[in-house]
Amino acid sequence: MSTTIPRQTIRVLSSRARSSLRPSSVSSSQRTFSSSSTCAGEKNNEYVDKPRWSYTPPGTKAPFSLRQIDSTREPYRANEDPAVLDKFYRSLLGPNGDKMLSEEIKWLAVTHKSFDQGRRGYNDRLALLGKRIVQLQASLLLVQNPGSYKTEVPPLSKEDQHKTIKHPALEGLENLTLDNRGWFTHKFNVSKVAEKYGLLKVLRWAPVKPNDLEHSGLNVVLTHTMYAIVGAIALERGGVEANEFARQRILAPQGLGSN
Repeated sequence: MSTTIPRQTIRVLSSRARSSLRPSSVSSSQRTFSSSSTCAGEKNNEYVDKPRWSYTPPGTKAPFSLRQIDSTREPYRANEDPAVLDKFYRSLLGPNGDKMLSEEIKWLAVTHKSFDQGRRGYNDRLALLGKRIVQLQASLLLVQNPGSYKTEVPPLSKEDQHKTIKHPALEGLENLTLDNRGWFTHKFNVSKVAEKYGLLKVLRWAPVKPNDLEHSGLNVVLTHTMYAIVGAIALERGGVEANEFARQRILAPQGLGSN
């Protein structure tokens, strides 16, 4: 003799079973979450006394590195020695150049976003600020030196000559062209200046081809980093020192300066 259980009874039993299981599952997930967060906190204690530039945040690490798949690619060793970085800043900024900027900003300014996949911070915002400062100073120097960088312009018609205002202070405006300014802010010229200061020794980046830095975009990265240093100076030392640095350390070595 077979017995059948009414459908209504099955619904009641199943609903009770789900309700009885729900609190335990929630508490289990809560316990798992709290234990994982505790472990993360314990791991982070290892980095409390370490400066931010010297390690990769544990939460950003993947289980394995994709770079290990390409075994033929040689790793590029970037500088990790503070003494080497301080020596570079002294050669760039003067005898006390290593003390002009804070420790964190000194490392951030020379860190490209390709280094450690950007997990330790990178210098894009500093470079944007610094580039605008260098462009402005290049424009001012071109305007202030009308004779040295005179640009030929087509002659005006007689009608336009009567409409033109002539003044000694306006003579340099003819020099203010994109070609003139672009020459002194071009990646090839700025990167050459950066190489003279030894920026490559402290540059933190991950070139696509470690054996061929030029085709990996070295000129672009060096120029970008020089702009970032200008931005770092503006951020921590002010616009006056940043303007002076742009004139004396980037533009003057290229021959652009007051006579």
